[in-house]
Amino acid sequence: QVSPGLRMPRLPVWLCSLSGRHSVLFGTDSRLLSDWKSERMFHLYFYSGQQEQTQTAHLTIDTHSHHWEEAQREDSCSPGKRHPALEMAIRTKWAGATVSWNGTDPFF
Repeated sequence: QVSPGLRMPRLPVWLCSLSGRHSVLFGTDSRLLSDWKSERMFHLYFYSGQQEQTQTAHLTIDTHSHHWEEAQREDSCSPGKRHPALEMAIRTKWAGATVSWNGTDPFF
């Protein structure tokens, strides 16, 4: 029998499989589970357990940013810019969200 804590976690946790690697994306704000208003700007943490990741990545998610603001910040010389798989996975839940890596180099 599954524990109630596993059926309804107290904090948001997502198990991910990105590019064939398993990882964990999680938040420390329990309001993300029950209050849609808290989904405007929030923090998530990502840990892959891979040797090349020395610390948990701290991400800031902004779901109310505008796609044209991001386009202005991008280098116009880089057509077809690739986005990290993690950002694309986050956008499956929050379409159009911008992801700030807060100084961590994005990994693909």
